[in-house]
Amino acid sequence: MTASTLRLVLGDQLNPNHSWFAQVDPHVVYVLMEVRQETDYVLHHAQKILAIFAAMRDFARHLRAAGHRVRYVALDHPSNRQSIPDNLAALATHYGAGQVQWQHPDEWRLDAQLKDWGKTQTHAQTLSCEAVDSEHFLTERSELEAFMQGRKQWLMEHFYQHMRRRWQVLLTAKGAPEGGQWNFDKDNRKRWPGTPAEPVDWRPQHDHSALWDMVQRAGVASFGDPQAAALRWPLNRSEALACLDAFITTALPNFGDFEDALASSAPRLFHSLLSFALNVKMLHPLEVIQRAEQAWRAGQAPLAAVEGFVRQILGWREYVRGIYWAHMPGYDTQNALAHHLPLPHWFWSGDTRMRCLHLAITQSLQTAHAHHIQRLMVIGNFALLAGLSPQELHHWYLGIYIDAFEWVELPNTLGMSQRADGGVIATKPYVSSAAYLQRMGDYCKGCAYDPGEKIGERACPFNALYWDFFERHASVFEGNSRLVFVYRQLEKMPEAQREGLRARAAELRGRLEVL
Repeated sequence: MTASTLRLVLGDQLNPNHSWFAQVDPHVVYVLMEVRQETDYVLHHAQKILAIFAAMRDFARHLRAAGHRVRYVALDHPSNRQSIPDNLAALATHYGAGQVQWQHPDEWRLDAQLKDWGKTQTHAQTLSCEAVDSEHFLTERSELEAFMQGRKQWLMEHFYQHMRRRWQVLLTAKGAPEGGQWNFDKDNRKRWPGTPAEPVDWRPQHDHSALWDMVQRAGVASFGDPQAAALRWPLNRSEALACLDAFITTALPNFGDFEDALASSAPRLFHSLLSFALNVKMLHPLEVIQRAEQAWRAGQAPLAAVEGFVRQILGWREYVRGIYWAHMPGYDTQNALAHHLPLPHWFWSGDTRMRCLHLAITQSLQTAHAHHIQRLMVIGNFALLAGLSPQELHHWYLGIYIDAFEWVELPNTLGMSQRADGGVIATKPYVSSAAYLQRMGDYCKGCAYDPGEKIGERACPFNALYWDFFERHASVFEGNSRLVFVYRQLEKMPEAQREGLRARAAELRGRLEVL
């Protein structure tokens, strides 16, 4: 049967509430496709590949059940050209379609690819091509850049307050911030003492062993534990809403206190684990924000916890997307500190004697997830101090985390974590010695290295690397008002101690593979 229009639905556009689906049109075919183009552009975690494909298949079933026409191109189908544009061209010919539509992709490479393909179709008068809004984000792509016009530093806090006012979130009737302040971050930095207990994992379990067998037969390379027989991620909107309900009732009340905590026995703690559902658009950010605010107004969660959670979504998530679109293309190649060391092999195995890194990386390999402190202040912290390549780290983060799509991951990695953008996002580098890691949890307990020692074979690598980092990059950072205390401490150190730290750091960087 012919169709006049093909509508492409990408793997991170699984929103059943999009206006496309409000009415059934027999002349429209919705196209979803599993392609090697998307599995292979970086090495992905097995669970990321599996969850996206499984969610796409579930979405296709949902659309069919609602009466829509759907063409699903499986990875192993003989006609699959393994390229989004090539498949679209072939399907347009097959259906005799005169128009192809797609929702604006969130990644620059896909946006550019589809734009370029659409232009060739238009010039050849082959197809009419149109891109529409994904109806997901709370800002336009260019909105942050316009908001920050003329500002020397694009501080997230300014943007966050603007967003709170714009969307009327956590404000009094007079428009002031509830609780008398915009940010309660200082209240959300507690170490977890073991109580209250980590909630039972509320996420659903799925057995997708057959789908995983197909992915492997197709020859797709991956890393990490697929957990194909017990995949713990929501695969449709109903499951995502159930996860949101469970988070609000069982974890949000304690989220704030322990959002920065590191606990070896409780890897999830009180985090929402909603980022995958949000980033593939099963959930809308505003409904998540409003549910959290309602919990506070009903007395079910403290303001500090709710504000901290809201800031992650209403502030940071929209902010980094704006950074991404303001600086692409080219942002992904920046390396302001000229760091070039390759990632050690243990980034793919967790096989390191540094317990904090072993725990954070092993958890990532097992679950395709880690919370923001594990990503920023354990793994990212080490990478920056050691001088690892920000591009290699970017590809690793993009591949390993189930919620990692380039628009959100790239600014977080190159900007926030590695300062490769020269300070576009962060006013100072996010680094610490072992003291911070020891203060935030039990990751140092039982480690082969001593967090209290700076020099010597048993000294924690974070310590010498920390001081050496600031000494090596003094020309960049010593004039930074937020780092005055660091450089004062360096100046007070005897030269013999500084030389010892330099030597220890150089030795560590020379044998990263065996730390």
